[in-house]
Amino acid sequence: MEIQAAVVRSFDRPPRFEPFELPALTDEDQVVVDVLAVGLHPRVRTGASGRHYTSAGRLPLVPGVDGVGRLPGGQLVYFVAEDDVIGSMGTKTVIDARRTVPLPDDADIVKIAAAMNPAMSSWVALRRRVPIRPGQSLLILGATGNAGQMAIQVAKRLGAGRVVGAGRDRARLETLPSIGADATVALTDDREATAAALAKAASDVDLVIDYLWGRPASDAIVALLTARGDRSRELNWIEIGSMAGPTIELPSQALRSANFRLQGNGQGAVSTRQYLAELPSLVQEINDGGLTVAARALPMADVESVWELPEEPGTRTVLIP
Repeated sequence: MEIQAAVVRSFDRPPRFEPFELPALTDEDQVVVDVLAVGLHPRVRTGASGRHYTSAGRLPLVPGVDGVGRLPGGQLVYFVAEDDVIGSMGTKTVIDARRTVPLPDDADIVKIAAAMNPAMSSWVALRRRVPIRPGQSLLILGATGNAGQMAIQVAKRLGAGRVVGAGRDRARLETLPSIGADATVALTDDREATAAALAKAASDVDLVIDYLWGRPASDAIVALLTARGDRSRELNWIEIGSMAGPTIELPSQALRSANFRLQGNGQGAVSTRQYLAELPSLVQEINDGGLTVAARALPMADVESVWELPEEPGTRTVLIP
């Protein structure tokens, strides 16, 4: 079956909207879905550039990790694409029907396509990786990014007490209290001042959700553990993103001198079955307005030019066939 899709033929060029031949269905759980809305997430961009850790390096490929579509019988669904070369950015795509969540007919498809991916990382982290207990306190490192802002909302919805948001964008930092942050910390080039601010605001948190990694993470780990009132009190650090760099330098004493647990959350750290089990409750939160997101809908046919557009701070791009 020939469709129109965003097709990547080189990892160093944006996709182009062009004809693409869908593969034949290979088992009874596969189905062709009409695509209605697809989020252009950072995860989609890294996959399309071949830089994501799940990338198999095969071309051509259709990017897209999830979306909203309609099954042959008419049911509106949110779906998660498989880790393969056939993603969600086409007029139709092949999906596994077991990786879908039914949606009501009046669902806001743009909002769901925009919000599910950025919300999923913190939602799964706090329900499956390190289940949050009511009243626990958190630091969100990278809180001025879209996923970080969503993590503040998710933490509060799941029962967090005090939530501290840390990020570089001062203008967006000022908006974080309106979505649930109890305190904010500006991450600056002055490492000493930043460490002191983090220590003052977040030294006794129970959990950290980290979207940055790199030097900001290593500095923050040392700052928090050094200033911690009771070092035997458990601190769980959940690494999700690496916007500030893929590696850190961590003194060995950080692991020996405190009850510090460092772990990641992503594809592989949590099973597909566990991820899928969390989707219905997350869809309901988004659809009912418990989690909010700003979105801009643009034509999928313009994907080549849209790919080069600068991201609007705080806004997710959604492509509509």
